[in-house]
Amino acid sequence: MVQVCLNGARAAADGVRVPLSPEAMAASAAEAVAAGATDVHVHPKTPCGHDSLSPRVVAATLEAIRDRVRVPVGVTTGAWAEPDPAARLERVRSWTVLPDHASVNWHEPGAEELAAALIERGVGVEAGIWSGTDGAARFAASPLGPKVLRVLAEVTDTDPASAEASARALLAGIGAAHGRPVLLHGEDGGAWPVLRLAGRRGLATRIGLEDTLLMPDGGGAESNARLVAAGLAEWHAARDTGN
Repeated sequence: MVQVCLNGARAAADGVRVPLSPEAMAASAAEAVAAGATDVHVHPKTPCGHDSLSPRVVAATLEAIRDRVRVPVGVTTGAWAEPDPAARLERVRSWTVLPDHASVNWHEPGAEELAAALIERGVGVEAGIWSGTDGAARFAASPLGPKVLRVLAEVTDTDPASAEASARALLAGIGAAHGRPVLLHGEDGGAWPVLRLAGRRGLATRIGLEDTLLMPDGGGAESNARLVAAGLAEWHAARDTGN
């Protein structure tokens, strides 16, 4: 499984290649799926380009993407989109169009309640476990652990020289992950080293303009589709080398 992460918290300042409108996200998702992506992760945006959990914004984004692709589509529930845990929970409960899955960052306040509400509504939960946080310990103790769709192991170390070691430490901290599948990914300078480790470990991964604006050779990424094609090539090449 290679998930495409279309845009993340990036904005117009990151360039026109980052899709911000529902129509642009849908077109980018379609290209990425044609390039081999089997799942989509997206940050719905307001017209001003800010991440939003608004039912209207989420619905417009999901409907546009689903008009173009037939793979699962998931959204963020990051605290930066709605800092107040109670308000964030209310937003999710008021969604009129449901994603296939949603990421919940386990170190953020209100994560357990938010994950429970999503599961109750039939939405798969990606348990976001970030390196450098107590997310792994919280998740290990969570009664919801066995019920999540998968664990999203997020390596926040952006140094290409140390990101792989940070990823290995994160995986060790996550341990058995309640028996759930693990998707491993990095960001910025750590994106490609961590993706290669995912290949060597045979783990699901993701790539896209949320995680990096650069190709493996350091050149600028023109699109999510180009990143996905390169990501698949890098994953398979790393897989052939083993652990």
